[in-house]
Formats: sequence, C-alpha cells, structure tokens
Amino acid sequence: MSSHFEAATAEEYLDKIELLLSISSNVSAAQSSEEVIDRLLGVAVAATGSDRGSVFLNDPDTNELYTWVIRGEKVDEIRSPNFMGIAGEVFQTGQGKIVNDVSQEARFNAAVDEETGYATRSMVAAPVRAVDNSVIGVVQILNKAEGDYGKEDLLLIEAMAGQAAMALQNTQLVERMAKSQREQREFLDVVSEVSSEIHLGLLLQKIMSEVTRMLDAERSTLFLNDDKTDELWSEVGEGLGASQIRFPNHKGIAGSVYVSGESINIPHAYADLRFNPDVDRATGFFTRSILCVPVVNKDGKRIGVTQVLNKRSGPFSDEDERRLKAFTAQVSIALENAKLFADVQNIKNYNESMLESMASGVVTVGDDGTIVTCNAASLKILGDRMNDVVGQPAAEYFGGDNSWLIERVDRVRESRESEVIMEAEMAARDGEKSVNVTVVPLTSVDDKSLGTMVMLDDISAEKRVKSTMARYMDPSLADRLLGGADDLLGGKSVEATVLFSDIRGFTTITEELGAQGTVKLLNEYFTIMVEALQRQGGMLDKFIGDAIMAVFGIPIPQEDAADRAMRTACNMFRALAQWNARRADNGQAPIQIGVGLNTDEVVSGNIGSPKRMDYTIIGDGVNLAARLESACKQYGSDILVSENTVNAVRGTYRMRLIDTVVVKGKTEPVGVYDIVDHHTDETFPGLGQLLNDFRDGHQHYVAGRFPEALDAFRDLVARYPQDRPSELYVERCEHLIANPPEDWDGTWRLMSK
Repeated sequence: MSSHFEAATAEEYLDKIELLLSISSNVSAAQSSEEVIDRLLGVAVAATGSDRGSVFLNDPDTNELYTWVIRGEKVDEIRSPNFMGIAGEVFQTGQGKIVNDVSQEARFNAAVDEETGYATRSMVAAPVRAVDNSVIGVVQILNKAEGDYGKEDLLLIEAMAGQAAMALQNTQLVERMAKSQREQREFLDVVSEVSSEIHLGLLLQKIMSEVTRMLDAERSTLFLNDDKTDELWSEVGEGLGASQIRFPNHKGIAGSVYVSGESINIPHAYADLRFNPDVDRATGFFTRSILCVPVVNKDGKRIGVTQVLNKRSGPFSDEDERRLKAFTAQVSIALENAKLFADVQNIKNYNESMLESMASGVVTVGDDGTIVTCNAASLKILGDRMNDVVGQPAAEYFGGDNSWLIERVDRVRESRESEVIMEAEMAARDGEKSVNVTVVPLTSVDDKSLGTMVMLDDISAEKRVKSTMARYMDPSLADRLLGGADDLLGGKSVEATVLFSDIRGFTTITEELGAQGTVKLLNEYFTIMVEALQRQGGMLDKFIGDAIMAVFGIPIPQEDAADRAMRTACNMFRALAQWNARRADNGQAPIQIGVGLNTDEVVSGNIGSPKRMDYTIIGDGVNLAARLESACKQYGSDILVSENTVNAVRGTYRMRLIDTVVVKGKTEPVGVYDIVDHHTDETFPGLGQLLNDFRDGHQHYVAGRFPEALDAFRDLVARYPQDRPSELYVERCEHLIANPPEDWDGTWRLMSK
C-alpha cells in the first residue's frame, strides 16, 4: 500500500512537472500580455477542474487591479483599488488564499459579479510574483466542478503563476515601449495639427478636445490670462453658441495654479476646501477628480492654466501631469500666435464695430481716389446702398452738386491738414441734406499717405430729433428681462427618498489628525461612500462638513428609490467595515457613522435669487431624514428609517420597529425602524433571535406593561450586551415605572433635533 502511494505520488509529481514545463513553453511564445494570460488560464482552469479564471494586474500609476471581460465583440476593462476584495488581500499580503464559499467571506467583492453577470461560488487566488519577488498581480481560479479547492490547487496555481510571470513581464515591457512610441508619434502629430490652427477659438477647442482624449477624462478647459483685466478666461461652445467665461486670475483652483505656478492634482474634489461646488450645482456636472497645470511660454512666463476633470479610470497620475505639461509647453507658441492674431482681429472688429455704431457718417477714400469704406450712418445720409458706393471713384460719385466735397478731399490729401465745413448742403439720393463735414488725412506709421476720411453729421430737423430720441433706453427692456424671474425661482414637488449620513465624533478626530490628516481621511472616506451611493443611482446633493446629503428619485424618477436608498445605506456600512479593517491593520482607530432615511414629498429645483441659484431639495421630508440620522446616537443604531420608507420598499430587509416618536416641532407620530441588514453572523451572532425577542418586549412596552417589558429587555441586555437599543429600553421602562404616564399610547417625544 505504501509503495503504491509513493509511486502514485511520484507519477503525479512528474505530471505536474510536465504541466509546468508546458506552461513555460506555451507562454514563452506568446506575443502579448493577453495571450500569456489566456494560455496560463487555459492550463490552470483545466488542471484544477474549474469553470473559469481571471488575472488581475496591478497598475502602479493608479494603485488599482484591473482585468478584462469579453462581452460579445466588446472587451471591457474592470478596475478596483488594489486593497479591495480577495484579490486585493492577496496582492497586499502576497499570500495565496482558498475560499470554498464566497458567501462566508467578508472581503469578497460582489461588485465584480454584478458587473459581469457571473456567479462565483468558490475560488483559489495566488499572487503573481516578478523576478525580484515583488507582487505584480493576482491569479483567481473560480468554481471547481467537483469538491473543494485544496492546498495542492493553491501550490499548483502559484507554481504556474511563477512560470508565467517572466513572460508576462516581458510582454508588458514590450507593450509599454510600443505604447510609448505610439503615444510619442501621436503626440507629435497632434501638436503639429493643433499648432497649425490660427483662430484662437478653434485652437482652444482643439486643445481641450485633445487633452480630454489624451488623458481619458470627461472634460477639460484651457484658461488664458487676460493681462489687461487680470482675468482667466476660456471660450466654451462653438459657432454662434460660443461664449466666454471669466473670473479673477487668483480665484479658485485654476487661479491658485496660475498665481503659484505649481500643479494641483486633487483625487476627490469635494474633500478639498479649495473646490467650489456651486459650479457643479449650476451645471449638473459632478466633479470627482481634478488635474490643473500652468501653461508657460518659451520665455518662462505663465500665460494660463489647463484644467482636466474626472479621469475615467481613476485619479490622475504623475505621468498624466507630465504629459499634460509637455503638451501645453509644445502648443504654447501656437497659443501666443493665435492670441496675437485674435488681438489683431479684435482691433479690426472693434474698429469696424465702432465705425458701424457711430451716429456720424464715415467715408474713407484711398490714395488712388477710390471709395474704400462707408458705414451705415453715411449710407443713411447719402440715401444709397453699400454696393453703389464702395469701390466707386470718389470724383464720379460726389460729382455735380457735391463737387465741393471732392475739392476739399483733394486739398486735404495734398496739404495733410484737416478741414471742417459747417452746415453744408449735400445732394442725396432721397433729397437735400444739411450736414457738417470734417475731412482729415490718413497716414501710415511711416508717415505715408493712405488717403482721406470724410465725416458727415446730418443736422437736419429730422436728424436732430432722432439723435435726441436715440439717447433714451427703451423702458420695456427691463420688464422683458425681469419677466422670467418666476421661472428662475421655480421648483417642483416630487416623492423622493432622502439619505443623511454623518461621522461620529468628527470634532475629536480632526483635533487628533490636524488639517492635512483630516483632508486625507475625508478623501478616503468620501471616495468609498460616494461609490456606494453612485452604484445605486443616488444623487449627491451636498457634503456638509463630514456629513453626506443624498437623494434617490430625482432628477430622474426611480420607482424603486426607497430600495436603492436602503441598499446604499447597508452597502455603506459593509464598505466601512472593510475600510476599518485596513485601518486597524495600520494601527488606526475605526470610523463610525450613522445613517437616516425618509421617503416623502420634497421640493426640488433651482432655489435662490437671480444672483445666486442652488439646485437642492427642501421640505419636512428632508428635515425628518436629518433628525433620524441624529437620533442614531440616542438609540445606538447604525441605520434609522421612517415608516414612510419601510412602506415604500419592495425588498425584504432585516429590521425592527424601534420606536414610535413625535419629533421636535411636529405633532403627528411616526414609526422609526432600526435596519440591521448589513450585519452578518460574525458581526452580530444570534441576530435573528434578538429581533424576535425584542419584538415581544416592545409589544409589552407599547401596551403599557412596563414590568414585563423591563424583564424582557433586561434579559436581552444580558444575552446581547452589545445591543444598545435594549439598554435604552431598560432605562426607559425603569423611568416609566417610577413615573407612570397618564395617557399612554406608546409614543415617545424626541425633544432634540
């Protein structure tokens, strides 16, 4: 028996050696990382009798693990922080892991299954180590067909990963070099194409478009400095819809970068005090991350800043900052040329606009005696059309009765001295006009004659009356401008579910961490919480210090808004538990929060004054959600929701009716429920029995049987010392026994907000 076992073991050992050799030969011939991964997974899945597998590679620029999922003809990339989930644990620790029931594993990241539609039951995960023993990724093999994964499976996967690691590193190096060369070629092509544009507005649009594409961002803006007004400005939109935005060049994040000349890279905008969320509220855009760098010309002078928002694959990296600086440095010459061209065009347009807006008629005659320009006022005086005047010889056009004018024009051209003729009579197409005439010489910078300019002022009675009336503004203009004020201030009433959350003891935390530590903590905390919120389609209304106000059901109606809010609240605590576990590993104190939910009619819309608008929600429904969040501290609960939300949900959640209260400022009682669906058997053993026994004790309490209720809650405290609501009811029952109420209806009044 023993010799047979040794022979079988030796045979199996030789099979594994052959299998590992086949891995080496297969992956060494691979031409790409994807091909190395496909061949590795093909052998690993077959060798372990599994359903499928994945390889998660680490992106050192973003500290994320990423993999690819094939959906039909489309290949999607999935990313997550390299500390999240089982893959994150294996990557961080460098230790393989066997999980034969993922439902019992707290670190299992169900979001990947939700995104791919695949159901994971079991897995074995092993680190992929480079030649220097550093971990560069994680191999996961999923759903063994027969039996459980064992240590032999883990050792085999680790060995296979080791065989494939060098080939994987080599192909990644080749791919990075090819990508770098391709990006350099594309970079030069883009710079060449962009730099060929001379029109400043089109150049700005091209630069912003290329920056957005180059950094894989949602949007970007190039702000140029106006030296005359000390403002940063940019042109948004195209064609007739183009418009400029301007602000002082020291305001906001863009202003800070322009003044200091230092780049700013913000991974979470709402956690940075320099970010102004009013712009997001006004535009409906949600800013997550910001990269802002100065634009410097060849002389080292700052001429503007480039601001890029929301990289799609995570926060902006140092490489993104270097590429953006290099790009803006290359196009700065084109920007200055375009600015110079724009200045010339603006001067030309300004002169033409000024000429057209003048009440006096202006006619210019070239040095060759041809009429060059004629503004609208002069055409009105002459009673003629532009095509019949411009380009005509002045001696012919002003001949006959107006020959006196040609004599003055010739004399001024020769003498180069201005002449004025008062109350002259001019023959026009539509009759005689009384005019004042001024003829002045036109000369170039080098004192060469360019011709003459004739200025005509109609001083006839009709002209004087119209000139006087033109000085007054139409009084109906302000009425039309102000007529839409009601629409600007309007809103609408909708049913929505409001969520409030708040960090417990935040003041103490800030005192311990200081300003920089507090901002870093909020960056991490808000990133986790907002991800949980967005995954369920909630709208972040605002951050209030360390508190979050969110709403479900607006601006787009959601039939399951209450369920989305309930799932979000539970997911926030699950994500918080994982984060606290990592904080504990680093010797940091855990963070505790409270969440309140309420479903009710609220008013939403742009609310404020014409000078300051804010898209938000208001109403009693909002206030109740805030008070329920605050009441979590009193009841010792994590999540408190109103009966309105409980009646609106369609799913099933573990909860208990914890009280019927009348909140401060109200007269009608409302049922309050304690949601405990985020707990597991590990975090709260015996939770199901507690809910049943608590319900029995609460029924005694509502019926006014306070001694029986006291006994029930004392028993619960003895069995579940961590259950704060049971302790609260012990104190409350003792108070009610000592001070019997006269008219008891089971309702408690909350005297604090």
